[in-house]
Amino acid sequence: MSTRIAFLKGHGTENDFVIVPDPENALDLPPAAAAALCDRRAGIGGDGLLHVVRSAAHPEAAHMAAEAEWFMDYRNGDGSVAEMCGNGVRVFARYLQRAGHAVEGDLAVATRGGVKTVHLAKNGDVTVGMGRALLPEGDVEVSVGERSWPARNVNMGNPHAVAFVADLDHAGALYTAPPFRPATAYPDGVNVEFVVDRGPRHVAMRVHERGSGETRSCGTGACAVAVATARRDGVDPAVTGTPVTYTVDVPGGTLVITEHPDGEIEMTGPAVIVAEGEFDAEWLEGVLS
Repeated sequence: MSTRIAFLKGHGTENDFVIVPDPENALDLPPAAAAALCDRRAGIGGDGLLHVVRSAAHPEAAHMAAEAEWFMDYRNGDGSVAEMCGNGVRVFARYLQRAGHAVEGDLAVATRGGVKTVHLAKNGDVTVGMGRALLPEGDVEVSVGERSWPARNVNMGNPHAVAFVADLDHAGALYTAPPFRPATAYPDGVNVEFVVDRGPRHVAMRVHERGSGETRSCGTGACAVAVATARRDGVDPAVTGTPVTYTVDVPGGTLVITEHPDGEIEMTGPAVIVAEGEFDAEWLEGVLS
């Protein structure tokens, strides 16, 4: 008899994920397996995979077990490992709530980008403490076709290049990663955000996510965009002593990003579980063979 493996499907502002609960880290999920599950035609389909593991059971997270019971072992849609995914953390927390592992209120989640504090609100929104942004020095440029733009280098535990453009259509199809210069700025690749203004402290963005292509939303990207926009606008909460909040429209919805004077960034938005089911382990083994 074939083995059936449980999965769920969820999204945060239409950034969608395959969720595989595996508390004791018993499943072998190499990059090819994650990519197969995320395949939209031959698999379940998703921008990424949320592998749900108890921190104590995972070698990369055991040192965080005292702070956070659960580890988000996140993979990009191509199977590659990523440090963090802001929308993914919200969906991860929503799954834990659905499974009875968390309740309304605060929750700690371990990630490769450190332990993140999550708040599950009564109205259904989820707020994630995204940590502090780093702003590496040096000029960066990104391009699409014949157009090029200067970009702000922002690190949210993963790398981002934020470019302000006149029209989001100038970003093109975003099927492939936009070229960037210098190559040394992002030795492991980069998430690239293209941004336009919508109003006072209100912007819209499109993003090419490293390892996934264009996605409907990117949580760490929205945070990077808010920080880059604030600095462009001459606003730094560390200087003013006052939090600053930006509304960031993404193709899949809206995220609200607040940067506090101590540098901590909070992201608020929806997280939805849309389906659950099982897949056949023999199918996955066949894909990998």
